[in-house]
Parts: sequence; C-alpha cells; structure tokens
Amino acid sequence: MAMPPPPPAAAAPAGAHSVFVYGSLMADEVVRAILKRVPPAAPAILPNYHRFNVKGRIYPAILPVESKKVAGMVVMGITDEELLVLDAFEDVEYTRTRVEISLTDSSEKMLADTYVWSDAEDPDLYGEWDFEEWKKLHMKDFLTMTNGFMHGLEQPEAKTRVETYQSFMQQQEQPASETQVEG
Repeated sequence: MAMPPPPPAAAAPAGAHSVFVYGSLMADEVVRAILKRVPPAAPAILPNYHRFNVKGRIYPAILPVESKKVAGMVVMGITDEELLVLDAFEDVEYTRTRVEISLTDSSEKMLADTYVWSDAEDPDLYGEWDFEEWKKLHMKDFLTMTNGFMHGLEQPEAKTRVETYQSFMQQQEQPASETQVEG
C-alpha cells in the first residue's frame, strides 16, 4: 500500500530542506565545496521533467516535459543558510521550485526544492545532459570554478556564479588559442 506524501514542513525539523539535484550537485566534491559538508542524500526521480544540455555551458537545465523523467539525488537536511548559498550558486539562470519526487529505492513520494531553468523558451537547450560524461570531461574544471565562486562569495564585491563561470571559461580558452597561434 502506497504511503501518502509527508506534509511539506512537518516531515523535517524546522529549517531543514530537501533539495532535488540533477547535475553538478550530484558530485559530493561539488556539494562539499559549496556547503562545506556532504549532507545525507538518496537517489530520486523527478517525473515530467527533462534534463537538457545548455549550449556554451557544462552544466544542465531542467524544464517540465510531459512523460519524461530526470534521475538525480535528493539532498536532505539543508539548513536555511545553506539554501541561500545554493540560491546564490544557481544564480539568475534558475528558479527554485517545489516539486514532487519519488525515492528510487522505495518509490516513496516527497516534496523537495529543485532549480528549474528560468528561460523556458531558451534556444540554447538541446539533447540530454549526461552526468557520467560530465564527471570525466568537466568535473575538475567545474570544481575549480566552484571553489573560486565560493571564495568570491566571501569577498565584499562578490561576483555572481554566472560571472565567475564566464570569466573562468575565458581564462581556460585563452591558453589554447595562444598555443594555436604559436604552433
């Protein structure tokens, strides 16, 4: 017999949030860089959404798409302060949204926050983003960028995550283009 979903706030201690993650935040190293800890997590499915690649980015976007599903993780016990840090990390490209997910191991349904791509009409969304491919090809650079962003957050004139990402990627591209000119 299926259990009803828990009531939104009563299921967790005051200030504890559950967040469904589906991209770079599925990597413990990235979570640790942002939150300074790795909270408990469990595999989960978000129904009726699709995870897209984003042209010019190495991180994904999700949007509602009927009959699709996104496999990810639900990170539990996120404090109010940590949720604000995640909001800053996700920046203006994403909107925090409450969704219903299913835990993979038990099919139990629960409510969680997730970050949905803010521009539903974005022409730069395509295909399907792959976590394993991202880990092999991009995680090291993404972690370097994330550590830079988190260090910058502590500064008086902090850059947004998008600004940090763009300046990091420009720095990565410059040595490659200089090598091509010389070679």
